Amino acid sequence: MDHNQQLFERAQKVIPGGVNSPVRAFRAVGGTPRFVQRAQGAYFWDANGNKHIDYIGSWGPMILGHGHPAVLEAVQKAALDGFSFGAPTEREVELAEAILELVPSIDMVRLVSSGTEAGMSTIRLARGATGRKTIIKFEGCYHGHADALLVKAGSGLATFGNPTSAGVPPEVVQHTLVLEYNNVEQLEAAFAQHGADIACLMIEPIAGNMNFVRASVPFMKRCRELCTQHGALLAFDEVMTGFRVALGSAQSVYAQLIPGFEPDMTVMGKVIGGGMPLAAFGAKRAVMEHLAPLGGVYQAGTLSGNPVATACGLATLKEIRKPGFFEALSARTQSLVAGLAAAANEAGVPFRGDSQGGMFGFFLLDHLPQNYAAVMKTDGPRFNRFFHGMLDRGVYFAPALYEAGFVSAAHTEADVAETVAAAKEVFASL
Repeated sequence: MDHNQQLFERAQKVIPGGVNSPVRAFRAVGGTPRFVQRAQGAYFWDANGNKHIDYIGSWGPMILGHGHPAVLEAVQKAALDGFSFGAPTEREVELAEAILELVPSIDMVRLVSSGTEAGMSTIRLARGATGRKTIIKFEGCYHGHADALLVKAGSGLATFGNPTSAGVPPEVVQHTLVLEYNNVEQLEAAFAQHGADIACLMIEPIAGNMNFVRASVPFMKRCRELCTQHGALLAFDEVMTGFRVALGSAQSVYAQLIPGFEPDMTVMGKVIGGGMPLAAFGAKRAVMEHLAPLGGVYQAGTLSGNPVATACGLATLKEIRKPGFFEALSARTQSLVAGLAAAANEAGVPFRGDSQGGMFGFFLLDHLPQNYAAVMKTDGPRFNRFFHGMLDRGVYFAPALYEAGFVSAAHTEADVAETVAAAKEVFASL
């Protein structure tokens, strides 16, 4: 009896599509979603009791693995004191201080409950602080499901976007410019035409929603230069990359490559909550003081700074700050990607992979794509066969071609070896 299938059938009667976030439905790869019963370390067990090596980790937050003892202890202790107060606590101040210490581009931070909320609030704050309307985003980057950000590229060079979701009126996205990722020419054209009205440029420095695509150094350098030149704010969406690719997040990686580099605004989530619903956005003091109750940009949330979530996040940040943590995590991730590449090469299957810290991605291509259009050329049916072949062997990668993967500190050399051995079998069958 397949309990996953039974649960999925029940779920579809009461939840749209049977899931509470679309990618979980396995529509992209086909088949039945795995309903997780429990998780520990680098593994989870599904409704049939089958064990899987987990390379999703709740889409990034579980950088320590599931059920880390220090995090569990902090959460249990916090829960005994109360779940929610709707009033300030010392712990949210401590978490804000910890974030600011690790991310020097931020002077002040506001805690919220989700990445979407943080991204939406960042856009509003940028418009309020600059008095401008237009925002720039890039095709293939995902910043949550706020209306103004659910857009696809227009038909011409540097054109305004079109809604990608029903329920989003064209008027709502008329001030959103959608450009091609890593395309300097389009970027310069957009600023030349609209520079005086651009409030902010929002970008994933490493795009994790078209698998794993880095912003090139020349492109990122030009983003910074043009924002400075035209008085626009450069907003880094580090919901996925924040404290996941490096202790100082992705902006610290670019700061090593571009002298004096830093964004104006930062959006964070996932790791800072350690698996609890918690996100944040921050900027320099002059920008953040536009937020209510100091300024005229309104933002509020009943569960913002939740005492249990902040305990979870603080405990997680404490662990990842230990000496050698990111060196070990990066080495393990690189070992996984190298092993998969070797297995694919042995089978004659096109494969290119990349990683940073504990985040990775791979493409069934002979090159690493630089933008969404290139990502779309990946062999989808072949990826789906690979996904199910690995799933049948107890290895859980993202159930979609366009999602990055995540390694945790709990993954061992044996886990990587088991994954690569399974991949050799699957690649041979492709």
